[in-house]
Amino acid sequence: MALWQLYALPVALVWGCMASSFSSYYTTVASPQDLQITDPGLLGSLDIEWKPPPNVQTFNECTVKYKFEYRNTGDRDWKVIFTSKLKFRAGFDLSRTAEVKVQTLLEGRCTNDVEVQSDWIYATFQVPLQGKLESEVQNFHCIYHDWEYLKCTWQPGLLAPHGVRYGLYYWYEGLGHAVQCVDYIQDHGINIGCILQNLTQAEYKDLSICVNGSAAATLLRPLYVTLRLHNLAKPSPPKQLVVSMSASEELHVVWSPPAGETPPQCLEYEVQLADQGEAKAAWVSVSTQMETTLTISRANQSSISCVRVRGRTSIFCADQGFWSEWTQECFSVSRKEDKQLFILIPVILSLSSSFIIFMLTGQCKKRSPAGKPLHASVGC
Repeated sequence: MALWQLYALPVALVWGCMASSFSSYYTTVASPQDLQITDPGLLGSLDIEWKPPPNVQTFNECTVKYKFEYRNTGDRDWKVIFTSKLKFRAGFDLSRTAEVKVQTLLEGRCTNDVEVQSDWIYATFQVPLQGKLESEVQNFHCIYHDWEYLKCTWQPGLLAPHGVRYGLYYWYEGLGHAVQCVDYIQDHGINIGCILQNLTQAEYKDLSICVNGSAAATLLRPLYVTLRLHNLAKPSPPKQLVVSMSASEELHVVWSPPAGETPPQCLEYEVQLADQGEAKAAWVSVSTQMETTLTISRANQSSISCVRVRGRTSIFCADQGFWSEWTQECFSVSRKEDKQLFILIPVILSLSSSFIIFMLTGQCKKRSPAGKPLHASVGC
């Protein structure tokens, strides 16, 4: 091989690599087009739609995807979705502006397997909000009792006039349209709460709720919230709490899962111990666990132990939840000294009785004349 050929070969290889890099570097892709946001009337679930970039047909050897991000104004973080579709439905708080952005992602042989990104395109959406903020309902609060029913309560807004009429509407994925509450809680004829049944299909989904109000000649601000039922669950107290002590002075605590539809595998329990003899019991947590039994070694044998247990949804089934009420407040176990005292009391009473009888007999003998038998024992 000629000397110039030996020099030309590595140069050609380097040039080929550089050409390939330049080719991928200069490959560009346009942004999506016509980004639109529409409200289908589902209390916060908005439809976002866009069209592909105009030059997408020229990239036959590459995969075209889209990076879609969305949030409400005021949120620090964007929620991110990667999709090859041109339409997506996302949940928003309609009391704030919805923000979305989309970009094209191109990767494959046409880019030398390097991901190429387009510029972002942006869109926003805001529901026209009627009425002043002070007319919105206050202290809205919901609890999912025993995974059976959702109870939501609220108070009238500060600017709500007398005779205001409130209505609660809800929607979750699977319902064709928003549904109004049929079981309201009232106070002097005003709806201040609602009980929703049969929400099993809404578990682990976004539950969109709107509380709207109407009054003559007054515009009221609607309240929009999005809930997750499993994060609002509150079980009933545990059942059949039994406290006993072994011969080795260990305290055994056993209970059963609460009634209701709460999945037993989703429950965790807190066990507390206190001294009943104190004027005000100072409860101390001794365990947080998923089991329904606990053995406690009684280091201080002079105290009378009281036990109480409560439960809530564990981190394996929810991000948060409400603790149940405590079981019956106190279950006491006798002290070791008390047991010894119970044994000594009959002995003491028996000795006392014998001593009293002996003393009375002696007194009777002293009162009788010498040598004469007693004919009556009345009064002795």
